[in-house]
Amino acid sequence: MAVPKRKCSKSRIRRRKRSHKLSLTASQACPNCGAPRQPHRVCSACGYYKGRQVLTIVAK
Repeated sequence: MAVPKRKCSKSRIRRRKRSHKLSLTASQACPNCGAPRQPHRVCSACGYYKGRQVLTIVAK
């Protein structure tokens, strides 16, 4: 079984881990109401997708 011969330095560990960060999710303005929404998803503010109403949103 392979065992490391020397301890990994902090810089080597950090160099490997820096690519594991989370990326920001893309958002677009809804063409119907202007609220930010993810592309190819139903708008959570108005319930529209591709110009037609898919969900009925109840106002609180």
